Amino acid sequence: MIVHIMTYERSTLMNSEKYIGLDVHQATISVAVMDSTGKLVMESILETKAATILEFFAGLRGTLSVTFEEGTWAAWLYDLLKPRVAKLVVCNPRKIALLKDGNKSDRIDARKLAESLRTNQLKPVYHGENGVRMLRELSRSYLTIVKDLSRVMNRLKAVYRSWAIPCAGRDVYYTRHRAEWLGKLQEAGVRRRAEQLYQQLDMLQHLRQQARRELLAESRKHTITAKLRQIPYMGPIRSALAVALIQTPDRFRTKRQLWAYSGLALETRTSGEYRYVDGQVRRSKKQICVRGLNKDHNHHLKDLFKGAATMASVRPGPLQEFYQAALAKGTKPTMARLTLARKIAAITLTLWKKGESFDVKKLKSQAA
Repeated sequence: MIVHIMTYERSTLMNSEKYIGLDVHQATISVAVMDSTGKLVMESILETKAATILEFFAGLRGTLSVTFEEGTWAAWLYDLLKPRVAKLVVCNPRKIALLKDGNKSDRIDARKLAESLRTNQLKPVYHGENGVRMLRELSRSYLTIVKDLSRVMNRLKAVYRSWAIPCAGRDVYYTRHRAEWLGKLQEAGVRRRAEQLYQQLDMLQHLRQQARRELLAESRKHTITAKLRQIPYMGPIRSALAVALIQTPDRFRTKRQLWAYSGLALETRTSGEYRYVDGQVRRSKKQICVRGLNKDHNHHLKDLFKGAATMASVRPGPLQEFYQAALAKGTKPTMARLTLARKIAAITLTLWKKGESFDVKKLKSQAA
């Protein structure tokens, strides 16, 4: 079903360029169509069904540029519309200033999306080819389960700590020690709470193992994962997650672009470049300079590379030698591990782009 809320004369609709904002929901999609001057030429409501969406776009003429927000429906809608429009942008809603201001409704959001697309103010979210769709879904499921498992483990320790019972280490989680730990809780209600958390822990550990098997089975369909596993301490899981999260190495022209996307790049922020002295504006001799990691990044990818770097820094191997050399030069351990994480990311990108195998003898060139 298509409901046209407002349309202009046919001559306007035949204009060569159209910017279309879609506010997507489970049952309906609010559509706003603008021309190149920013004039609103059509507003419609569509059912969130492939046939209805295709029927609507088949009735439009000219060069079509479309945008919608990243969300549950984004991947499906991207695959549906990509072959049928000139430009398709899946955007990050948290990075659209226009959406945060003024009144809010489905129609208004669709208009704001169209206007942001027309004025090139959108922060795109990368969507790759269908080939890694299943791997992405399985990786998302695995990471969600791991996160939930971590939360339950923290809550379990919090129960013991709230009664001043020390519980450092991992013994508190093991099945063979549970009776001993539960015996330390004197209150029946508190003990039941701990028992419930143990049940959740067992369930999530089972789900994690199942998700791990499915993820590894799917990753074997992608030959690059076998090459990435050769990188010290990347392993099968990290390699599978890297392929799912990056999708294609062609997204990144240089290793520094991958570092920025992974939250491994340092940003420099300066302040106080100019000052006002005796009625004149003068350049400051010394600016306030702050360096820190890029905050707008893929957190999962950052954890992946930093996790591999942490393991490589404490276990014998070529990467540990690099880490030790950095320490010998006076680099702080935290910065040395960050540098090691960057090296692992750079090697990942090189092997993927060139189709090479990891070679200790080529470590310097593969990390370049």
